Amino acid sequence: MSLTPENIAEIDLLLLFNLSSSQAGIKIHHTAQDEAVTAANRLFEKGFITQTDGGYLTNLGLGAAEHAQALFTLLSASSHD
Repeated sequence: MSLTPENIAEIDLLLLFNLSSSQAGIKIHHTAQDEAVTAANRLFEKGFITQTDGGYLTNLGLGAAEHAQALFTLLSASSHD
């Protein structure tokens, strides 16, 4: 199993959300890269975010963003060896 470029674009968007506040959403502007715009549309269609251009995380999106951010943190950490 491998991540597709589309998966990576979606994960990148999930990493943008501030998980410390449910009131903090994101806005993907029309001038954003096409990958970000289409990733936001896919996340909306899948029920992860509330708007086609960002908005807020749904409950499903919150869980996914928490996992994405935790994995990013683990992968970014220095080696413990």
